[in-house]
Amino acid sequence: MAKKSSDYFGLGYLVSLILAIIPFTAWILGVVTRFKEGKIVAGIIRIFGGWLIWLLDLIFMIKDKKICRLLNI
Repeated sequence: MAKKSSDYFGLGYLVSLILAIIPFTAWILGVVTRFKEGKIVAGIIRIFGGWLIWLLDLIFMIKDKKICRLLNI
């Protein structure tokens, strides 16, 4: 069985949820996560539009246990 992890660097769901609740932390970790995945354009969009995406990240983290992925480029 594969180990289930959440989006922020493979941290557990509860830790990732707590980090997603804090706007600045969610913004920074969202940018770093997208760059780590090799999604350069999505990372740049998160740099400038991260505060708007934060709410979507919070909703997706609660609902799907993953951050929002608007763009997979």
